[in-house]
Amino acid sequence: MADSTSEDVAVVGNTDFAAADLHNNTNNTVTGYSSFSKTMMEEGVPLLKKMEISVSEAEKRTGKNAVNMQEVYTVYLIETRPVDAITEGQSTAPDSLWRRYSEFELLRNYLLVTFPYIVVPPLPEKRAEFVWHKLSADNMDPDFVERRRIGLENFLLRVASHSVLSKDKIFYLFLTQDDGWKDVVYDTGFQAKADSRLKALNATFRVKNPDKRYTELKHYSDELQSVISQLLRVRAKVADRLYGVYKVHGNYGRVFSEWSAIEREMGDGLQSAGHHMDAYAASVDDILEEEEHYADQLKEYLYYSESLRAVCRKHELIQYELEMAAQDLISKKQQREELATGTVRTFSLKGMTSKLFGQETPEQREAKLKVLEEQIVEGEELVKTSNAECDEYVRNAWIDIDRFKEQKNQDLKEALISYAVMQISMCKKGIQVWTNAKECFSKM
Repeated sequence: MADSTSEDVAVVGNTDFAAADLHNNTNNTVTGYSSFSKTMMEEGVPLLKKMEISVSEAEKRTGKNAVNMQEVYTVYLIETRPVDAITEGQSTAPDSLWRRYSEFELLRNYLLVTFPYIVVPPLPEKRAEFVWHKLSADNMDPDFVERRRIGLENFLLRVASHSVLSKDKIFYLFLTQDDGWKDVVYDTGFQAKADSRLKALNATFRVKNPDKRYTELKHYSDELQSVISQLLRVRAKVADRLYGVYKVHGNYGRVFSEWSAIEREMGDGLQSAGHHMDAYAASVDDILEEEEHYADQLKEYLYYSESLRAVCRKHELIQYELEMAAQDLISKKQQREELATGTVRTFSLKGMTSKLFGQETPEQREAKLKVLEEQIVEGEELVKTSNAECDEYVRNAWIDIDRFKEQKNQDLKEALISYAVMQISMCKKGIQVWTNAKECFSKM
């Protein structure tokens, strides 16, 4: 065989690929998966087009945890109903079951491992972050629990509308099977397949031929997280000041009402102006609650940035393993050439040993050559397989990244426009209050 250099082995990962359909995960063997379930997950149709899904309420419960200690926790009611039953006007009661937040976490961890090339939707925050100081950060606070309920429903709708994730059997059972769902998840062995953080970190620093697109995507995800974090901090400060401005109007209302009590001719006008100010001050709670809704939409994409990085880390790991296999193959071919010619091209302990203790016998050399030939054949097959896996990962991941970018642009555009409309409406209300106050003063 001819001498092989580093150019002999192609390290795939920097090539553009045409869009292709993502294949479904069909390797899960799950008991209790009926023909009706298969119909619900019909090929090419996301589950959301077949099933109505909602997280309708949250409930606080008390129980014992894994170490037999009393704890208070929140459960969420998931309701599902076939879309066909709704369109046909049937009034059948929806199927329902309760899930804890930790079960949502288990589902998402399973999806991350099973579909590493997918930008998996994030869960809402477990504890409140980037909140203005008047808002409770307690994870049992009713307002926070309600916002998290909305976030969990949004997570399920995101997964159910995804062309790949929605067809996963474990996700379907999460929605429909109450007892034994956790056992089914653990039986898939997904935890053993999860890449360790240390392994991923090692690949990040040692990969020699990174895909520029994924490097840029990782930098973008870091910048997206930084920008949205700053935006949320600014919004929290603005909310504090806005709260103060509205409460000042409450002080205006109190002063005008007290003043009206000592005036005869001016009394009615002052009292009416005071009522306008009080109503304006009282509206701040509804406004800030609406602001929190927009903040939660931004937070979703703050956490999406970690999903993007997870896709990039997996690519780096696949690329690194491919490079290691290619390098090992090159090394094996070089060893074969040295044995065949009897020349050592690089310094090695083996070469020094041969000089000190003499050359190997022809029989020993032939035996080693035979072993090396077998290892080279195995190495070439491994590199070929690794190339194909890297090829497929890059293709599938980039299809989903393009889908995510389109979704992100549309969602953030709508959220920012709605936020601007809310601010304009809020300012108009303030102008109207002072216009009404001016009319009250004019009538005095």
